[in-house]
Amino acid sequence: MRIGVIKAYFKKELLDIYRSKLILMVYIMPSMLLILFGYGIKTEVTHTRTLIIDNDQSKASYDLVSTFEHSKYFNSETKNLSENRALNLIKQDKKDLIIIIPEAFEKHLLKGLKTSVGVYIDGSFPSRAKTIENYVNGVIYDAIMKRSGTEVDRALITINARNLFNQSLRDEDMIVPGVIGLVLLIAPAILSALLIVKEKENGTIFNFYSSPVKKSEFLAAKLLSVLLLHGINIFILFLWAIYLFELPFRGSFLLYIFSSFIYIIISLSVGLLVSIITSSQIVAYVLTLIITIIPGFLYSGMLMPISSMEGESVIEAHIYPVMYYTHILYDVFLVGDGLSASKNLLYLFILMGYAIILLTIGSLLLKKRIV
Repeated sequence: MRIGVIKAYFKKELLDIYRSKLILMVYIMPSMLLILFGYGIKTEVTHTRTLIIDNDQSKASYDLVSTFEHSKYFNSETKNLSENRALNLIKQDKKDLIIIIPEAFEKHLLKGLKTSVGVYIDGSFPSRAKTIENYVNGVIYDAIMKRSGTEVDRALITINARNLFNQSLRDEDMIVPGVIGLVLLIAPAILSALLIVKEKENGTIFNFYSSPVKKSEFLAAKLLSVLLLHGINIFILFLWAIYLFELPFRGSFLLYIFSSFIYIIISLSVGLLVSIITSSQIVAYVLTLIITIIPGFLYSGMLMPISSMEGESVIEAHIYPVMYYTHILYDVFLVGDGLSASKNLLYLFILMGYAIILLTIGSLLLKKRIV
C-alpha cells in the first residue's frame, strides 16, 4: 500500500464528513443515546401507588401499614373500601397495588395460625409486577418475623447478605456499560456504510473504479477516518460514564481502550459489508440499524443476563460480538479482573478474530468494477 495515496484519501474523507455535517452524528448521536438510555432505562420500581385496606384495625396491622408507609418503594394510603371498589381503582389506572389485611390478622399471628394477606397487582407489565410482588413479600415477611419471631430464633440464624460489584444496586451501573457497547456498535457502522454508498449514489465511486488506487488503499483511507473520529468517542463516553453517571472504574484502562478500538473495527466492517450490498443511503441506513440495534439490545446482557437465556437464544448471543465486548466493559467498570481472568482474555481474542474475518470478507466482496 502507498502511504501517500492513503493520506490523500484520508484527508478527503475527513473533509467530506465535515462538509456533509455527518460530524454532528459522530459525536452528538452517541452521547445523546448514552444519556437517554442511561437515565431512561430503569429496572427498579419505586413509589408504587398503593392502597391498603385494613380490616383488622389491630396493633399488628398498624405496624404492617406503617412499614409500607415508610418504604420508598410504595406511595401508600389506607382507606376503608370494599374489595370491588378497590379493584376498580386498578382498572381505572389510579392504583398499582391493593393490599387487603384480613380480620383476625393479629389473633392468628399470636396463636401461630396460618393467615393470608390479599395482594392485587396491576400485571399489565409482567416484569414490573414481579418486582412489586417481591417487594411486597419482603415487607410482609419482614414485618411478621419482627413481630412473631422470638429473640432466640433470630439469634440462631443471621442472614448477612451483600451485593458484590454493584453494592447499591444502581440501575446506571448496569445500564451504562451496556449502552456504551450498543452505541459503539451502531454509530461507526452507520457512518462507514453511508460513506461508500454515498459515493455510489453521487457517481463518484467511478473515480475509484477508473483510478490506479488499490482496494486496500481505498478501504484503509475510508475506515481509518471513521476509526479516528469514533476513537475520540471512546474517551468521551468514558468521561460521561465516570463523571455524569458516577460509575466506578475498577479495571484496566488499557484493556478498555484496546478492546474498544477492536470493537469499533468490527462495527466498521459491518458497515462496510452493508455498503457493498446496498446502493442507496436510506437502504444502508435502515439495514444497518436492523443488524446492530436488535442484537445490541437482546444479546448484550444489558437487560437480560446471557446466563438466563436458554436454547437458540444462547447460540445467537454467542454469534454476535456485542456480548463479548459488553462482558469486558462490565469487568473494567465494575469487577476489575482484567486479563488475569481467562474469560476476558478469551473474549478479547474472539473480538480480534471477528475484526480480521469481517475485514477480510469485506475486502474480498468489494469489487473495483461495476457489478
